[in-house]
Amino acid sequence: MEGIKDRTARYAEELSRMIRHETVSENGQTDITKFLGFHELLRELFPDIFRVCSFEEHEGSFIMRWPGRKPGQKLLLMNHHDVVEATGNWKYPPFSGEIACGRVWGRGAIDDKGELWAMFRAADELAREGFVPEYDIWFESACTEEIDGSGCDYLSKLMAERGLRFDMVLDEGGMILDEPISGAKGTFALIGVGEKGCADIKFTARSAGGHASAPGKNTPLVRLGKFMAAIDRNDVFRAELSPVICEMLKRLSPTMEGIQAKFMGSPEKFRPVIAKVMSSVSPIAASMIKTTLAFTVCHGSEGNNVLPEEAYVIGNLRYSHHQALEASLKEIRRYARRYDIEVEVLDPGFSSPLSDFESDGFKLVEKAITEVFPGVLTAPYLMTGASDARFMSRVSDCCLRFAPFKIDDEQLSSIHGLNESVDLSCLVPAVEFYKLIIREV
Repeated sequence: MEGIKDRTARYAEELSRMIRHETVSENGQTDITKFLGFHELLRELFPDIFRVCSFEEHEGSFIMRWPGRKPGQKLLLMNHHDVVEATGNWKYPPFSGEIACGRVWGRGAIDDKGELWAMFRAADELAREGFVPEYDIWFESACTEEIDGSGCDYLSKLMAERGLRFDMVLDEGGMILDEPISGAKGTFALIGVGEKGCADIKFTARSAGGHASAPGKNTPLVRLGKFMAAIDRNDVFRAELSPVICEMLKRLSPTMEGIQAKFMGSPEKFRPVIAKVMSSVSPIAASMIKTTLAFTVCHGSEGNNVLPEEAYVIGNLRYSHHQALEASLKEIRRYARRYDIEVEVLDPGFSSPLSDFESDGFKLVEKAITEVFPGVLTAPYLMTGASDARFMSRVSDCCLRFAPFKIDDEQLSSIHGLNESVDLSCLVPAVEFYKLIIREV
Protein backbone atom coordinates (compact mmCIF):
# COMPACT_ATOMS: atom_id res chain seq x y z
CA MET A 1 0.00 0.00 0.00
CA GLU A 2 1.33 3.42 -0.98
CA GLY A 3 2.55 5.43 2.01
CA ILE A 4 2.07 9.12 2.79
CA LYS A 5 5.54 10.03 1.54
CA ASP A 6 5.04 8.34 -1.84
CA ARG A 7 1.56 9.79 -2.22
CA THR A 8 2.85 13.26 -1.44
CA ALA A 9 5.63 12.99 -4.03
CA ARG A 10 3.21 11.78 -6.70
CA TYR A 11 0.64 14.40 -5.82
CA ALA A 12 3.24 17.19 -5.92
CA GLU A 13 4.30 16.21 -9.42
CA GLU A 14 0.68 16.21 -10.62
CA LEU A 15 0.06 19.69 -9.24
CA SER A 16 3.37 20.84 -10.68
CA ARG A 17 2.29 19.72 -14.14
CA MET A 18 -0.96 21.64 -13.80
CA ILE A 19 0.93 24.79 -12.82
CA ARG A 20 3.35 24.38 -15.71
CA HIS A 21 0.43 24.51 -18.14
CA GLU A 22 -0.08 28.29 -18.15
CA THR A 23 -3.76 29.34 -18.13
CA VAL A 24 -3.72 33.09 -17.55
CA SER A 25 -7.10 34.65 -18.38
CA GLU A 26 -7.23 38.14 -19.83
CA ASN A 27 -10.05 40.56 -20.57
CA GLY A 28 -10.94 40.19 -24.23
CA GLN A 29 -9.30 36.75 -24.35
CA THR A 30 -10.68 34.88 -27.37
CA ASP A 31 -8.09 32.13 -27.87
CA ILE A 32 -9.27 29.25 -25.70
CA THR A 33 -6.63 26.85 -27.03
CA LYS A 34 -4.61 26.82 -23.82
CA PHE A 35 -7.71 26.05 -21.77
CA LEU A 36 -8.65 23.17 -24.07
CA GLY A 37 -5.09 21.89 -23.76
CA PHE A 38 -5.45 22.06 -19.98
CA HIS A 39 -8.60 19.94 -20.21
CA GLU A 40 -6.57 17.28 -22.00
CA LEU A 41 -4.00 17.38 -19.20
CA LEU A 42 -6.80 16.79 -16.68
CA ARG A 43 -7.94 13.77 -18.68
CA GLU A 44 -4.42 12.39 -18.59
CA LEU A 45 -3.94 12.99 -14.86
CA PHE A 46 -7.39 11.80 -13.77
CA PRO A 47 -8.49 9.13 -16.26
CA ASP A 48 -10.88 7.26 -13.99
CA ILE A 49 -13.15 10.17 -13.08
CA PHE A 50 -13.25 11.25 -16.72
CA ARG A 51 -14.13 7.64 -17.63
CA VAL A 52 -17.25 7.63 -15.47
CA CYS A 53 -18.36 11.23 -16.07
CA SER A 54 -20.04 12.98 -18.96
CA PHE A 55 -18.16 16.10 -20.06
CA GLU A 56 -19.41 19.33 -21.63
CA GLU A 57 -17.03 22.04 -22.78
CA HIS A 58 -18.32 25.60 -23.10
CA GLU A 59 -15.84 28.18 -24.44
CA GLY A 60 -13.00 26.88 -22.28
CA SER A 61 -15.12 26.24 -19.18
CA PHE A 62 -16.73 22.88 -18.49
CA ILE A 63 -19.20 20.86 -16.46
CA MET A 64 -19.13 17.13 -15.67
CA ARG A 65 -21.76 14.72 -14.32
CA TRP A 66 -20.94 11.62 -12.29
CA PRO A 67 -24.09 9.45 -12.46
CA GLY A 68 -25.39 8.15 -9.16
CA ARG A 69 -27.45 5.11 -8.22
CA LYS A 70 -30.62 7.18 -7.80
CA PRO A 71 -32.08 10.03 -9.85
CA GLY A 72 -31.41 13.55 -8.67
CA GLN A 73 -28.36 15.52 -7.63
CA LYS A 74 -27.03 16.57 -4.23
CA LEU A 75 -23.57 18.04 -4.71
CA LEU A 76 -21.75 20.40 -7.04
CA LEU A 77 -17.99 20.68 -6.58
CA MET A 78 -16.30 23.58 -8.34
CA ASN A 79 -12.90 25.25 -8.69
CA HIS A 80 -11.70 27.43 -11.56
CA HIS A 81 -8.69 26.71 -13.77
CA ASP A 82 -7.70 30.16 -14.98
CA VAL A 83 -5.05 32.15 -13.11
CA VAL A 84 -3.91 35.77 -12.96
CA GLU A 85 -0.73 37.00 -14.61
CA ALA A 86 2.57 36.57 -12.79
CA THR A 87 4.98 39.50 -13.02
CA GLY A 88 7.82 40.59 -10.78
CA ASN A 89 10.83 38.84 -9.29
CA TRP A 90 9.78 35.36 -8.17
CA LYS A 91 11.89 32.99 -6.10
CA TYR A 92 11.18 30.35 -8.76
CA PRO A 93 9.72 31.01 -12.22
CA PRO A 94 5.95 31.37 -11.74
CA PHE A 95 5.02 28.69 -14.27
CA SER A 96 7.80 26.24 -13.43
CA GLY A 97 5.83 24.31 -10.82
CA GLU A 98 9.08 23.99 -8.89
CA ILE A 99 9.03 21.49 -6.03
CA ALA A 100 11.47 22.83 -3.44
CA CYS A 101 11.75 23.74 0.24
CA GLY A 102 8.77 21.56 1.11
CA ARG A 103 6.39 23.35 -1.25
CA VAL A 104 5.03 23.40 -4.79
CA TRP A 105 5.66 26.85 -6.23
CA GLY A 106 3.89 28.73 -8.98
CA ARG A 107 0.92 30.76 -10.08
CA GLY A 108 -2.24 28.86 -9.19
CA ALA A 109 -0.72 26.71 -6.44
CA ILE A 110 -3.33 28.12 -4.06
CA ASP A 111 -5.63 30.09 -6.37
CA ASP A 112 -7.00 27.80 -7.67
CA LYS A 113 -5.26 24.85 -9.31
CA GLY A 114 -4.31 23.38 -5.95
CA GLU A 115 -7.96 23.00 -4.97
CA LEU A 116 -8.94 21.86 -8.47
CA TRP A 117 -6.23 19.19 -8.33
CA ALA A 118 -7.37 17.96 -4.88
CA MET A 119 -11.00 17.81 -6.01
CA PHE A 120 -10.23 15.69 -9.06
CA ARG A 121 -7.59 13.57 -7.35
CA ALA A 122 -10.13 12.56 -4.67
CA ALA A 123 -12.85 11.81 -7.21
CA ASP A 124 -10.44 9.90 -9.44
CA GLU A 125 -9.26 7.63 -6.64
CA LEU A 126 -12.84 6.89 -5.56
CA ALA A 127 -13.85 6.12 -9.15
CA ARG A 128 -10.86 3.80 -9.51
CA GLU A 129 -11.98 1.93 -6.37
CA GLY A 130 -15.40 1.39 -7.96
CA PHE A 131 -17.27 3.89 -5.80
CA VAL A 132 -20.59 5.02 -7.23
CA PRO A 133 -22.33 7.98 -5.55
CA GLU A 134 -25.85 7.62 -4.22
CA TYR A 135 -27.00 10.60 -6.29
CA ASP A 136 -25.44 12.44 -9.23
CA ILE A 137 -22.38 14.52 -8.40
CA TRP A 138 -21.47 17.41 -10.67
CA PHE A 139 -18.18 19.21 -11.25
CA GLU A 140 -17.71 22.69 -12.70
CA SER A 141 -14.59 24.61 -13.63
CA ALA A 142 -14.51 27.95 -15.43
CA CYS A 143 -11.70 29.75 -17.25
CA THR A 144 -12.98 33.28 -16.56
CA GLU A 145 -13.13 33.52 -12.76
CA GLU A 146 -10.18 35.90 -12.58
CA ILE A 147 -11.68 38.37 -15.05
CA ASP A 148 -15.46 38.69 -15.31
CA GLY A 149 -16.94 35.36 -14.20
CA SER A 150 -18.81 35.02 -17.51
CA GLY A 151 -18.05 31.30 -17.82
CA CYS A 152 -19.69 30.33 -14.55
CA ASP A 153 -22.43 32.89 -15.08
CA TYR A 154 -23.36 31.10 -18.30
CA LEU A 155 -23.03 27.59 -16.86
CA SER A 156 -25.17 28.41 -13.81
CA LYS A 157 -27.91 29.71 -16.10
CA LEU A 158 -27.61 26.56 -18.21
CA MET A 159 -27.98 24.36 -15.13
CA ALA A 160 -30.97 26.38 -13.94
CA GLU A 161 -32.62 26.02 -17.36
CA ARG A 162 -32.16 22.25 -17.10
CA GLY A 163 -33.90 22.24 -13.74
CA LEU A 164 -30.85 21.19 -11.73
CA ARG A 165 -30.95 21.89 -8.01
CA PHE A 166 -28.18 21.06 -5.53
CA ASP A 167 -28.30 20.54 -1.78
CA MET A 168 -24.78 21.98 -1.59
CA VAL A 169 -22.23 23.76 -3.75
CA LEU A 170 -18.61 23.85 -2.62
CA ASP A 171 -16.12 26.27 -4.18
CA GLU A 172 -12.79 27.87 -3.23
CA GLY A 173 -12.78 30.39 -0.42
CA GLY A 174 -11.71 30.36 3.19
CA MET A 175 -8.76 28.28 4.35
CA ILE A 176 -7.12 27.10 7.56
CA LEU A 177 -5.27 29.85 9.43
CA ASP A 178 -3.54 30.36 12.75
CA GLU A 179 -4.93 33.35 14.67
CA PRO A 180 -7.29 34.54 11.91
CA ILE A 181 -7.86 37.77 13.85
CA SER A 182 -5.56 39.30 16.41
CA GLY A 183 -5.98 37.67 19.82
CA ALA A 184 -7.67 34.49 18.60
CA LYS A 185 -4.97 32.03 19.64
CA GLY A 186 -6.16 29.03 17.74
CA THR A 187 -6.18 27.35 14.33
CA PHE A 188 -9.42 27.93 12.47
CA ALA A 189 -10.99 26.75 9.24
CA LEU A 190 -12.97 29.70 7.90
CA ILE A 191 -15.92 28.61 5.78
CA GLY A 192 -17.32 31.31 3.54
CA VAL A 193 -21.11 31.44 3.50
CA GLY A 194 -21.37 34.38 1.14
CA GLU A 195 -19.66 37.31 -0.48
CA LYS A 196 -20.36 40.96 -1.08
CA GLY A 197 -21.67 42.25 -4.37
CA CYS A 198 -19.14 43.82 -6.73
CA ALA A 199 -20.00 46.77 -9.01
CA ASP A 200 -17.93 49.09 -11.19
CA ILE A 201 -18.91 52.78 -11.03
CA LYS A 202 -17.75 55.64 -13.26
CA PHE A 203 -17.52 59.15 -11.82
CA THR A 204 -17.31 61.95 -14.41
CA ALA A 205 -16.57 65.66 -14.00
CA ARG A 206 -17.06 68.07 -16.94
CA SER A 207 -16.04 71.62 -17.88
CA ALA A 208 -15.49 73.81 -20.91
CA GLY A 209 -11.84 72.79 -20.98
CA GLY A 210 -9.18 75.32 -21.88
CA HIS A 211 -5.49 76.05 -21.77
CA ALA A 212 -3.49 75.02 -18.71
CA SER A 213 -1.81 78.45 -18.62
CA ALA A 214 -4.95 80.07 -17.22
CA PRO A 215 -6.79 77.48 -15.11
CA GLY A 216 -9.94 78.36 -13.28
CA LYS A 217 -11.06 77.00 -9.95
CA ASN A 218 -12.54 73.54 -9.48
CA THR A 219 -11.51 72.05 -12.78
CA PRO A 220 -12.67 68.45 -13.42
CA LEU A 221 -9.63 66.73 -11.93
CA VAL A 222 -9.69 68.97 -8.87
CA ARG A 223 -13.36 68.20 -8.25
CA LEU A 224 -12.72 64.50 -8.66
CA GLY A 225 -9.83 64.75 -6.23
CA LYS A 226 -12.01 66.50 -3.64
CA PHE A 227 -14.72 63.90 -4.14
CA MET A 228 -12.32 60.98 -3.67
CA ALA A 229 -10.78 62.64 -0.62
CA ALA A 230 -14.24 63.10 0.91
CA ILE A 231 -15.11 59.45 0.36
CA ASP A 232 -11.77 58.42 1.84
CA ARG A 233 -12.07 60.71 4.84
CA ASN A 234 -15.66 60.03 5.91
CA ASP A 235 -17.63 57.01 7.07
CA VAL A 236 -19.84 56.95 4.02
CA PHE A 237 -21.25 53.47 4.54
CA ARG A 238 -23.02 51.97 7.52
CA ALA A 239 -21.19 49.31 9.54
CA GLU A 240 -23.28 46.43 10.80
CA LEU A 241 -22.51 43.07 12.41
CA SER A 242 -24.42 40.46 10.45
CA PRO A 243 -25.47 37.15 12.05
CA VAL A 244 -22.58 35.54 10.16
CA ILE A 245 -19.99 37.88 11.68
CA CYS A 246 -21.55 37.51 15.12
CA GLU A 247 -21.32 33.73 14.85
CA MET A 248 -17.72 33.95 13.66
CA LEU A 249 -16.74 36.12 16.62
CA LYS A 250 -18.51 33.85 19.11
CA ARG A 251 -16.62 30.84 17.78
CA LEU A 252 -13.30 32.68 17.92
CA SER A 253 -13.86 34.11 21.41
CA PRO A 254 -12.98 30.96 23.47
CA THR A 255 -9.40 31.26 22.19
CA MET A 256 -9.16 34.91 23.33
CA GLU A 257 -8.38 36.39 26.73
CA GLY A 258 -9.66 39.14 29.01
CA ILE A 259 -11.94 41.90 27.86
CA GLN A 260 -11.57 40.86 24.22
CA ALA A 261 -13.03 37.43 24.98
CA LYS A 262 -15.92 39.04 26.84
CA PHE A 263 -16.80 41.43 24.02
CA MET A 264 -16.38 38.95 21.18
CA GLY A 265 -18.25 36.26 23.07
CA SER A 266 -21.38 38.44 23.17
CA PRO A 267 -21.26 40.38 19.89
CA GLU A 268 -25.01 41.08 19.81
CA LYS A 269 -24.69 42.86 23.16
CA PHE A 270 -21.67 44.93 22.14
CA ARG A 271 -22.47 45.58 18.47
CA PRO A 272 -21.61 49.32 18.37
CA VAL A 273 -18.26 48.88 20.13
CA ILE A 274 -17.20 45.88 18.05
CA ALA A 275 -18.29 47.55 14.81
CA LYS A 276 -16.23 50.62 15.67
CA VAL A 277 -13.18 48.50 16.49
CA MET A 278 -13.49 46.39 13.33
CA SER A 279 -13.92 49.53 11.23
CA SER A 280 -10.60 50.91 12.47
CA VAL A 281 -8.42 47.88 13.18
CA SER A 282 -7.71 46.83 9.58
CA PRO A 283 -9.06 47.19 6.03
CA ILE A 284 -9.96 43.49 5.93
CA ALA A 285 -11.95 43.65 9.17
CA ALA A 286 -13.70 46.83 8.05
CA SER A 287 -14.63 45.36 4.68
CA MET A 288 -16.43 42.46 6.38
CA ILE A 289 -19.00 44.73 8.00
CA LYS A 290 -19.69 47.50 5.48
CA THR A 291 -19.66 48.53 1.85
CA THR A 292 -16.32 49.71 0.46
CA LEU A 293 -15.39 51.85 -2.54
CA ALA A 294 -11.90 51.69 -4.05
CA PHE A 295 -10.85 54.08 -6.84
CA THR A 296 -8.89 52.10 -9.42
CA VAL A 297 -8.76 53.94 -12.78
CA CYS A 298 -8.50 57.62 -13.75
CA HIS A 299 -8.34 59.65 -16.96
CA GLY A 300 -8.08 63.35 -17.85
CA SER A 301 -6.92 65.18 -20.95
CA GLU A 302 -4.48 63.81 -23.51
CA GLY A 303 -2.19 66.84 -23.36
CA ASN A 304 0.01 68.09 -20.54
CA ASN A 305 -1.10 71.67 -21.19
CA VAL A 306 -4.79 71.02 -21.75
CA LEU A 307 -7.55 71.31 -19.18
CA PRO A 308 -9.90 68.36 -19.72
CA GLU A 309 -13.45 68.92 -20.86
CA GLU A 310 -14.16 65.59 -19.25
CA ALA A 311 -12.28 63.64 -16.61
CA TYR A 312 -13.31 60.48 -14.86
CA VAL A 313 -12.35 57.92 -12.28
CA ILE A 314 -13.67 54.40 -11.91
CA GLY A 315 -14.41 52.92 -8.54
CA ASN A 316 -14.87 49.31 -7.55
CA LEU A 317 -17.81 49.09 -5.15
CA ARG A 318 -18.10 46.04 -2.87
CA TYR A 319 -21.58 46.39 -1.42
CA SER A 320 -22.75 44.69 1.75
CA HIS A 321 -25.90 42.64 2.25
CA HIS A 322 -27.34 45.13 4.76
CA GLN A 323 -26.62 48.12 2.48
CA ALA A 324 -27.02 46.73 -1.01
CA LEU A 325 -26.26 48.37 -4.35
CA GLU A 326 -29.00 51.01 -4.50
CA ALA A 327 -28.62 51.98 -0.84
CA SER A 328 -24.84 52.26 -1.24
CA LEU A 329 -25.22 54.31 -4.44
CA LYS A 330 -27.60 56.67 -2.64
CA GLU A 331 -24.85 57.58 -0.17
CA ILE A 332 -22.24 57.95 -2.92
CA ARG A 333 -24.48 60.23 -5.01
CA ARG A 334 -24.97 62.45 -1.98
CA TYR A 335 -21.24 63.20 -2.01
CA ALA A 336 -21.00 63.36 -5.80
CA ARG A 337 -23.59 66.14 -5.98
CA ARG A 338 -21.43 68.37 -3.78
CA TYR A 339 -18.73 68.38 -6.44
CA ASP A 340 -20.96 68.34 -9.55
CA ILE A 341 -19.94 64.80 -10.48
CA GLU A 342 -22.00 62.38 -12.57
CA VAL A 343 -22.40 58.80 -11.38
CA GLU A 344 -22.78 55.94 -13.87
CA VAL A 345 -23.03 52.24 -13.03
CA LEU A 346 -20.88 50.40 -15.56
CA ASP A 347 -21.53 46.96 -14.13
CA PRO A 348 -23.97 46.33 -11.26
CA GLY A 349 -22.39 42.99 -10.46
CA PHE A 350 -24.23 39.96 -9.15
CA SER A 351 -25.80 39.95 -5.71
CA SER A 352 -25.94 36.53 -4.05
CA PRO A 353 -27.58 35.65 -0.72
CA LEU A 354 -25.91 34.34 2.40
CA SER A 355 -26.03 30.60 3.05
CA ASP A 356 -27.12 29.21 6.40
CA PHE A 357 -24.27 28.24 8.74
CA GLU A 358 -26.67 25.83 10.44
CA SER A 359 -27.49 23.96 7.21
CA ASP A 360 -26.71 20.28 6.59
CA GLY A 361 -24.16 21.31 3.97
CA PHE A 362 -22.26 23.52 6.38
CA LYS A 363 -22.32 20.76 9.00
CA LEU A 364 -20.93 18.27 6.45
CA VAL A 365 -18.00 20.57 5.68
CA GLU A 366 -17.42 20.98 9.42
CA LYS A 367 -17.44 17.20 9.86
CA ALA A 368 -14.89 16.73 7.09
CA ILE A 369 -12.62 19.39 8.59
CA THR A 370 -12.85 17.90 12.08
CA GLU A 371 -12.03 14.37 10.88
CA VAL A 372 -9.24 15.29 8.47
CA PHE A 373 -7.68 18.16 10.46
CA PRO A 374 -7.73 17.21 14.16
CA GLY A 375 -7.69 20.18 16.51
CA VAL A 376 -8.78 22.68 13.87
CA LEU A 377 -11.83 24.73 14.86
CA THR A 378 -14.41 26.01 12.40
CA ALA A 379 -16.18 29.31 11.91
CA PRO A 380 -18.36 30.87 9.20
CA TYR A 381 -17.24 34.10 7.62
CA LEU A 382 -18.09 36.53 4.85
CA MET A 383 -15.74 36.67 1.87
CA THR A 384 -14.67 40.17 0.89
CA GLY A 385 -13.50 39.06 -2.55
CA ALA A 386 -15.57 37.58 -5.36
CA SER A 387 -15.81 33.94 -6.40
CA ASP A 388 -17.70 32.02 -9.07
CA ALA A 389 -19.86 30.51 -6.32
CA ARG A 390 -22.03 33.63 -6.33
CA PHE A 391 -23.59 32.57 -9.63
CA MET A 392 -24.49 29.14 -8.28
CA SER A 393 -27.07 30.70 -5.95
CA ARG A 394 -29.28 30.20 -9.00
CA VAL A 395 -29.17 26.43 -8.42
CA SER A 396 -28.57 26.06 -4.67
CA ASP A 397 -29.48 27.71 -1.39
CA CYS A 398 -26.26 26.42 0.17
CA CYS A 399 -23.18 27.80 -1.61
CA LEU A 400 -20.10 27.36 0.56
CA ARG A 401 -16.56 28.55 0.00
CA PHE A 402 -13.69 26.61 1.54
CA ALA A 403 -10.30 25.33 0.37
CA PRO A 404 -8.81 22.52 2.51
CA PHE A 405 -5.30 23.99 2.76
CA LYS A 406 -3.50 25.35 5.79
CA ILE A 407 -1.57 28.50 4.91
CA ASP A 408 0.41 31.18 6.71
CA ASP A 409 0.41 34.95 6.27
CA GLU A 410 3.18 34.80 3.66
CA GLN A 411 1.22 32.37 1.51
CA LEU A 412 -1.95 34.39 1.99
CA SER A 413 -0.24 37.52 0.66
CA SER A 414 1.17 35.54 -2.29
CA ILE A 415 -2.31 35.03 -3.77
CA HIS A 416 -2.28 37.30 -6.84
CA GLY A 417 1.20 38.33 -5.65
CA LEU A 418 4.74 36.98 -5.67
CA ASN A 419 5.90 33.45 -4.80
CA GLU A 420 2.56 31.68 -4.58
CA SER A 421 3.07 28.22 -3.09
CA VAL A 422 1.41 25.38 -1.23
CA ASP A 423 2.98 23.14 1.43
CA LEU A 424 3.52 19.51 0.49
CA SER A 425 2.05 18.55 3.86
CA CYS A 426 -1.31 19.94 2.68
CA LEU A 427 -1.72 17.64 -0.30
CA VAL A 428 -2.79 14.32 1.24
CA PRO A 429 -5.23 15.92 3.74
CA ALA A 430 -6.83 17.98 0.95
CA VAL A 431 -7.58 14.81 -1.02
CA GLU A 432 -8.97 13.08 2.05
CA PHE A 433 -11.21 16.09 2.73
CA TYR A 434 -12.83 15.90 -0.71
CA LYS A 435 -13.16 12.12 -0.46
CA LEU A 436 -15.12 12.44 2.75
CA ILE A 437 -17.40 15.09 1.24
CA ILE A 438 -18.10 12.90 -1.82
CA ARG A 439 -18.75 9.76 0.24
CA GLU A 440 -20.94 11.43 2.86
CA VAL A 441 -23.14 13.60 0.72
